[in-house]
Amino acid sequence: MIVARRPPRRLARTMRLGEERLGAARAIKWALRYVFPDHWTFLLGEIALYAFIVLVATGVFLTLYYVPSDTQVIYRGPYDLLRGEQMSEAFRSVLDLSFNVPAGLLVRQIHHWAADVFVAAIVLHLIRIFFTGAYRKPRDLNYFIGLTMLMLAILEGFAGYSLVDDLLSGMGLAIAYSVALSIPFVGAQLGYLIWGGQFPGSSDFFPRLEIIHVLVIPLALAVLITMHLAMIMRHRHTQFPGPGRRERNVVGTPLWPAYALRSIGLLLAVAAVLFLVGGLIQVNPIWQWGPYHGYLSENGAQPDWYIGWLIGALRLMPNWEPTIAGHTLIPNPFWGGVLFPTVVFAMMFAWPALERRVTGDYRRHDLLDRPRDRPVRTAIGAAFLSWVVIIFAVGSTDRIFVRLHIPYEEQVHFWRVGVWLLPIIVFFATRQTCRWLARTGSHPLRAWEGALIARRPDGGFEVLADSPEGPGSIESGPPIGTAPGQESEL
Repeated sequence: MIVARRPPRRLARTMRLGEERLGAARAIKWALRYVFPDHWTFLLGEIALYAFIVLVATGVFLTLYYVPSDTQVIYRGPYDLLRGEQMSEAFRSVLDLSFNVPAGLLVRQIHHWAADVFVAAIVLHLIRIFFTGAYRKPRDLNYFIGLTMLMLAILEGFAGYSLVDDLLSGMGLAIAYSVALSIPFVGAQLGYLIWGGQFPGSSDFFPRLEIIHVLVIPLALAVLITMHLAMIMRHRHTQFPGPGRRERNVVGTPLWPAYALRSIGLLLAVAAVLFLVGGLIQVNPIWQWGPYHGYLSENGAQPDWYIGWLIGALRLMPNWEPTIAGHTLIPNPFWGGVLFPTVVFAMMFAWPALERRVTGDYRRHDLLDRPRDRPVRTAIGAAFLSWVVIIFAVGSTDRIFVRLHIPYEEQVHFWRVGVWLLPIIVFFATRQTCRWLARTGSHPLRAWEGALIARRPDGGFEVLADSPEGPGSIESGPPIGTAPGQESEL
């Protein structure tokens, strides 16, 4: 027999005092009973959160050893190939962290991989939000918070690897300085404000950049994440249509104990994977790039992936610089470094309002759409995503030239046309595919579900017979939550 014991008197008294003063029992009870829908795509946001936790934990360790100074010193450390070289104190401190501090290189690589995963998880999470319509009323404000976090995450990552002052990050800062100067009317003042003078800037640049990287942006991200989670719980999670699922309810797993234990397991799994790749897969080997000096350059060096789309835009833009009376009005770096990312984020911020205006749908939505049920929206999203991905891929044209010997100029000329043509093809192909899937009820990932498969003597497999239901037994109809006569493809 199991006998339930009363809590100790001191604990009971503490709980009673807390309830009398805070009245938190009802809120705690509500939180513990909060229901999370069961679908793997909802874990993308949690992966981003847990990568951020790993970033903060490892960043605190790295801050203890990093020296934000551009004072030139002579390296006397254990790495033979750089011994006797002149470098900044910032670069030397990172070398010492990598070679002298126990587990220093491991923590630095975990931090770097966590940054990559953090941005990737946010991007995938936003893709899921768009294609399922989770940004609609009343969650459009939360969608804007997510976009703001993505912008801050990209800026945070760029500031992080710029602190090292190796040849790769120094060239990145030089490009960023050129982009800042290209902004009409205010570029010179902005560059002076950020760098404290002409590039490479004043001696206060690295200390200010470190404060921005370790305090200002992480604090802003923490506030936005808190607001994001609070608004999710305030509005409740969205969910995909299914048995028993309606606009005003959530079917899934309660927070305690099931979902809490599952979420803790995911946190430990994300941390374990980051520790594994940090220990086994080399990333950003700064000793190969060497210290940054203005007279040096590096061929073949690539920035982190989340900066690749900006590098591709800078390479793809023709050498067009409008001039007036012999004076350059808009320098070339403005188009790819400022205008392109501005257009990308402006379109993403404006999309919820544009969709409401076109469809006239101002209702609250708690049920998600299957992408196939909104073929026009899905096609627009796929075309827009392909546009950005193509420009991202253009950032690797120099490596393609080295590896495959395809002339660099021919690649650029081809993609200056392809970057506009291929998204149009993607739009029509995606729209037609969505209409076909909605009409037939087919599921591309369940084409062989229920089939009888046998192994041949040569080790291969063959299909003997299909199940009675066969492929495409999933019912399909108008999007759930759409009133009769108001069906819309957008």
